[in-house]
Parts: sequence; structure tokens; C-alpha cells
Amino acid sequence: MPCCYHGGNMDLRQMRYFQAVAEELNFSQAARRLHIAQPALSRAVKELEDELGVRLMNRDRRSVSLTPAGAMLLRETGLVLERMEEAIGRVKRTAIGEEGELRLGYIGPPTQRFLGRILAEFHARHPRVDILLEERTPERVCEMVARGRLSVGLTRPVLSGRALGLSTALLRREPLWAVLPQSHWLAKYATVKWRDLVKESLIILSRREGVGLHDAIVEACRRARFAPRLVQTPSVIGTVLAYVETGAGVGIIPDSVAVLGAGRPLAFRSLTPPRTVDLVMVWSDDHDDPVAATFRQLLMQWSSERRLWTPA
Repeated sequence: MPCCYHGGNMDLRQMRYFQAVAEELNFSQAARRLHIAQPALSRAVKELEDELGVRLMNRDRRSVSLTPAGAMLLRETGLVLERMEEAIGRVKRTAIGEEGELRLGYIGPPTQRFLGRILAEFHARHPRVDILLEERTPERVCEMVARGRLSVGLTRPVLSGRALGLSTALLRREPLWAVLPQSHWLAKYATVKWRDLVKESLIILSRREGVGLHDAIVEACRRARFAPRLVQTPSVIGTVLAYVETGAGVGIIPDSVAVLGAGRPLAFRSLTPPRTVDLVMVWSDDHDDPVAATFRQLLMQWSSERRLWTPA
């Protein structure tokens, strides 16, 4: 990385040589500091003066002193070398995932139990990494990861994910639950059978906002040999609970959404036979980087230690 000055060019080697002599004000000591021969150092300083066309040092057999131009160059050289060392450090930290940017896409309730905790630990381990969060629909998360706009996605599996060539790791198979008004006749049972919902008005998330969840619920009903009677398909999962609270019908949700109903007159019941919807981590090998790989490693470590769902 050459540094240009009026009248000539000075490279980093010359900068370091000049800095050593200017700080030591002694060629012999500077040569020992640099581990080079003194005549080579004297020639290098003389060549630098010739290139710049200015005298940098006053020297005789007994002493070395800086000219005003030399004193100015020493200050500037110190700044340039310090900036270069900083840049080299950042490059090395970036190469091993210690510095950079983590752009994380996610879907809301399914990640609430662990997202804040794992990001806090990641930040504590890698304080130089900037974390940017994007809450999006499952399909949008996958699209943004495929285009390199997100580093990692925490989402539901979608068909487009395969077409986009994304790599995937399973985090959890999340059970589907029924959510009922507390006065509903099914609320008195510990579990609800899918067949019990044959004549019920059902409320589920819209397919546009959650294709994986929507299709999993419809498929579960099909396996129970009935077509669901969908009366509402809101675009926000929390709105499913609001509709149920008004008495509009029975909601079907992943169990992670139950936390949104705390303190409300709702009953949450597991469904039998059990049906699940997956939560996955996705990334693109074409747009991979060390920071993303470091985060994925931590996430998979937490998953293997069961820390995603139960705090350590």
C-alpha cells in the first residue's frame, strides 16, 4: 500500500525505516531494532530524502536530529502505520469471523424462546460483529438469504427454499396445538383430537404469510379425513388468538405461539395424533462468510445441548 507525497513515493518499508531512525535518533540503535545492517538503513533514509526532494535529518558523527520536515513526516508516518496495523487486524479478525456483520432473518414467535439469549452470548463472544435483524415471512427470509441480503435465516421450510439451493439444518419439530375460548366445550379435555374439529370453524395463519404452517395444518386435517372450515386466515399469528378470544372459532397454532396468550381467557390444548411443523436454519453456500459460519456453529452447539428451548 504505497503512500504518495509531493515529489515522490514512499512505501511501508521506507516508512518503518524512517520511523525507527526518527524515534531513536541513532542509526545503530534503529538498525538493531529493525534487525538490518546499519549501512542498508543509512542508504534507505538517504534514498527517501532523494525521492521526496527534502532533507529529513541533520546528522553528523555524533548526533542525529530531525528537520521540521522530518518532524512532520514522523507524525504522519505514525498515523499511517497505526492505521495500517488496525486495518491488518480487522482483515485477520474478519477472516476468522471475529469482525464483520451478521444479518439475521427470522420469524417471530417460534424464535422468541432463544433468539435474545443466543444473540446476547454471540455479542459477548464477538463484540466487534454488528448484528442486524430482519423479521420477515418464511418465504421472504429464504429469498433474502438466497440473494445474499441475509447471512442466516431462522424460518419454516418452504418449497422455494429447495429451488433456491439453500442449505438447511433442522432446529425443532414444533407441535401444533388448538387454542380455544375457555368456555368452549373442548376446553374441558386435556387434549383435543383432530377429528373433534370436523364441525368447528377454524382460524389459522394465512398461506401468504406462512405457507409451511398453513399447509401443515391443512394436511393434518386431510389426514384426519376432513376438509377444514376456515373462517379467518389473518396475516399475523397473534391475530389468530384475538379472533379466538372473540369467539369466532378454534385456532390452530404452533406451541410457541402460546406465550402470546398469557393472561388471556384462552385454553391451549395439544392435538392428537401429534402433528408438527419444522423450524429450520437456512443459509446460502454461495454467499457464506466467516461471521455467518461462526453464528451457525454457536446455534448448532446450543441445539445439541438443548439450550435453545431450555436456558442453561
